[in-house]
Amino acid sequence: MSADIRLQPGEVLFREGDPPTTAFILDEGQVEIRATQRGRQVVLALLGPGAIIGEMAVIDAAPRTATAVALSACRLIALDRTQIAERIEGADPVIRALLQGTLQRYRSALAALQGGTAKASSVEVPDEAAGVGKMRHESQLRAALNVGGLDVRYQPLLHVAEGRIAGFEALVRWTNPERGPISPAEFVALAEETSLIVPVGEYVFDTACAAAREFIDAAGRPLFVAVNVSARQLREPGLLERVIARVDAAGLPRGSIKIEITESQAMNPVLMQGFIALCHGHGVKVALDDFGTGYSHLTQMHLLPFDTLKIDQGFVQNMLTDARSMAIVETIVAMAKSLDASIVVEGIESEAQLAVLKRLGCDYAQGWLVGKPQTRDELLTRAEDLFT
Repeated sequence: MSADIRLQPGEVLFREGDPPTTAFILDEGQVEIRATQRGRQVVLALLGPGAIIGEMAVIDAAPRTATAVALSACRLIALDRTQIAERIEGADPVIRALLQGTLQRYRSALAALQGGTAKASSVEVPDEAAGVGKMRHESQLRAALNVGGLDVRYQPLLHVAEGRIAGFEALVRWTNPERGPISPAEFVALAEETSLIVPVGEYVFDTACAAAREFIDAAGRPLFVAVNVSARQLREPGLLERVIARVDAAGLPRGSIKIEITESQAMNPVLMQGFIALCHGHGVKVALDDFGTGYSHLTQMHLLPFDTLKIDQGFVQNMLTDARSMAIVETIVAMAKSLDASIVVEGIESEAQLAVLKRLGCDYAQGWLVGKPQTRDELLTRAEDLFT
């Protein structure tokens, strides 16, 4: 079902007795809620923009106890049963208990109404603060994913010693139809709150494998594309097997796709040891992203044989003017080399910074000096210059 639903006046959204597969956010228009009482229709509520409709039946999987009819032209956003269940499951136990009590009172009040002991009354309408806005955005993100509405950009990585592009980092972007471009930090965090991050990740891997094939063909030499993997994706069974299947289907060498993992995920060394060993067994390299941003446990680094360390741009910005920042960068580079790991330095914006990387023997540079994130098509149109 599309997230965006439109009704004309008089159209029925759902009827009493219907199975409760979906709830709805009313974005525009007015909906009347009716129930049968002693053989006649009684109006329970008139709902306007911001209301959630039909959620109670979805929560307790009971047949619809009322009929919803559009009184004017309406636009609604569908909320899938899974979407609601995940929110409830992830809620504080006290909140779940309060919800259960509210649901029981709602059912009791409705039964009394249908027995003729209560008057028609209004139904409480949740506001934005109750999470309606977040659920609306989540539904819009689901819809974008279903129609290929997410955009994957590729930021080039320069091989410092060779002075040419060695690969790219895949970065997913989303333009919301109402709000415009959404910060990746915002919509990725939203996806990670539910299982939505899993299909988003699968979409990025699909797109990245197709792009890697075209980049390699255009360059006529080996290249790689690095893809970020979330903690929730790591917990999904068969993640790596699905990645390998995509790599093989695209006819790519195994090293063409690299997996990037953030420092916070490395806090679980047992999980990470097993995952990295599995990756290495399939010829896939693993990078530790955002190194030095606050989660590092150096006592665990010898347990986790990462192939690459990515130095966060926060250390790079001041290294030319601050001796302490330079000392930290030099120390991280020396440590990575002693661990036989390659080094990517992020946030390179000047030739002077690049010169420091050459002096230190860093492997890869990433940043606006090398190139901004661009679409696959944009990069391929300048392939002759990009890959020489």
